[in-house]
Amino acid sequence: MFGQLGFGEILMIMVVILLLFGAKRIPEVAASFGKGIKEFKKNINDVTHEVTTPPRTDSLRGESPRATDSVPATDDHPEPRRLIQ
Repeated sequence: MFGQLGFGEILMIMVVILLLFGAKRIPEVAASFGKGIKEFKKNINDVTHEVTTPPRTDSLRGESPRATDSVPATDDHPEPRRLIQ
C-alpha cells in the first residue's frame, strides 16, 4: 500500500515530529510510549500464562479438598424439560 520508506521520507517524518513536540518533549513522549508498550506486553503475558496454566488444586499438595470448596450435589436445580421427545 505505502511501499518502503526511504531516507527522505523518514527524515521528513522526524522533522514533523520535532516541530510538533519540540526537542525537550520528544524524550518524554518516547519514554511514556515505551512504558505503555512494556505494560501492554506484561498484561498480554499475564493473560497468556493464566490461560495456558492449569488451575492449581489442593490435591497437588496432598490435602483433601474442603467441603466448602465444592458445590453440594443436591436437587436444588431440577433437570430441564425436553421440548422434543
